[in-house]
Amino acid sequence: MKFIQGQSRDQINLFPVSLDKSITPDNEVRIIDLFVESLSVKDYGFRMDFTENGRPAYHPTDLLKLFIYGYLNKVRSSRDLEKECRRNIEVMWLLKCLKPDHNTISNFRRDNPKAIKKVFRTTVQIARHFDLIGGKLIACDSTKLRAQNSKKNNFNQSKIDRHIAYIDNKLEEYTRALAENDGDNRQQIENEINKQQKRKDNYKNIEKQLKESGEPQISISDPESRQIMLRNNITEVAYSVQTTVDAKNNIPIDYAKSILRTNEFTALYDKGFHTGSELKMAQELGIETIVAIPAVPSTSQAPNHDYNYEHFSYNKEADTYTCPQDQTLRTNGLWYKELTNGGNIILFKQYKTPACKSCQARSLCTRSKTARLIHRSEFADYYEANHRNILEKEQLYKRRQAIVEHPYGTLKRQWGFSYILTKKGIKRASADVGLMFIAYNLRRIANILTKDRLREYLQILLSLFLTIFDLRRDHLRRSDDLLYQTSFNLTKINSSC
Repeated sequence: MKFIQGQSRDQINLFPVSLDKSITPDNEVRIIDLFVESLSVKDYGFRMDFTENGRPAYHPTDLLKLFIYGYLNKVRSSRDLEKECRRNIEVMWLLKCLKPDHNTISNFRRDNPKAIKKVFRTTVQIARHFDLIGGKLIACDSTKLRAQNSKKNNFNQSKIDRHIAYIDNKLEEYTRALAENDGDNRQQIENEINKQQKRKDNYKNIEKQLKESGEPQISISDPESRQIMLRNNITEVAYSVQTTVDAKNNIPIDYAKSILRTNEFTALYDKGFHTGSELKMAQELGIETIVAIPAVPSTSQAPNHDYNYEHFSYNKEADTYTCPQDQTLRTNGLWYKELTNGGNIILFKQYKTPACKSCQARSLCTRSKTARLIHRSEFADYYEANHRNILEKEQLYKRRQAIVEHPYGTLKRQWGFSYILTKKGIKRASADVGLMFIAYNLRRIANILTKDRLREYLQILLSLFLTIFDLRRDHLRRSDDLLYQTSFNLTKINSSC
């Protein structure tokens, strides 16, 4: 049987193929090159000032190209990207055969989180230019990305107490064994005592750090990561990433109001965002909010659900409530303080009626031995406005998950970005997340527009950028010539004097 045969590795080609000819015209790597070349990286805040001593630095555009290519191809590790520079012909074309080492690659991501965020915003502006962002309906949600910090290296006070109690029990056992020992194993027991004492000192040091931080928990490897509930009582040390996604093409945007440049849109949120201060801010900006309402805890519900809070009607003009038994609940006008689970203080009024004492439905309405109390938060008007929106636009809210989960599904399931690659803080983590969404938006825009249309637009941007750059350079050259001539004339005047 005949098979297709490869050519000899020792064969010399008569007509060698250039590196550029090896990359097809529609290759995605050409879009990456055009996109980065069209950016004014200095204005974005990428580090450009390097000392002249030693080996020259790599230009930020080259390293940015490498990272965008890597994230688009599911390669994030600096060591893996270093390998790609030496074996991947697309990367060789993109970087013109540059071969930065893994430390240089890693430091670029570490040092430029703010600039990377600005690059992400540019992808959103490109989407706006092509009318890919509707700006009328956005959905917001958060997702958990596992941090580079194991549960073993995450501590709260109760966990530290358990470890110290275990060590104390061990020390007592070893102390008793040492007292009863006839000398055969004395050195071994003393070594164990020293070992356990060092472990105890370590946990005491962690306890000190925990108290000084003022936080309920502390992580050792990645200090700003936290142990978070994922689902069904499953926890993980992770970062919570919050995104806003436009409904028209499921494109993530950032800082919705500033990028959409309008407040005439509807925002869909899950129940995790149902807080009075956030609702107040959005509604006062004129943004229509539809936020899922958390379930009322069973301890806060009436014995008979027909007497729950939502069945009490509020009269805004009289500032009173009317209960299902048609009795009026009044307030003394005083504001009370309440500490929320998030550590915030909110104000509320209390409403009650003396009719509770003789009411036949009292056992159905409250478990209190005195009277039924109704609390009205300072944010109650905003909660009620949101509740009306939910009742009126229930079908609209049902679209939230389909909108906001699209990027998460792509990034976490298809690309495998279910964890944060970086360590040592939220700034480094934000750079990792920013590169994820830059890659997602570029791929998404190219898929919607087709690569040819996006390439044409980027070529125009690049030519405009080069024109502006030439104008700036000419202006600086003329300024330098004028400064030199002025300095020369002043020197002549001084010498003649």
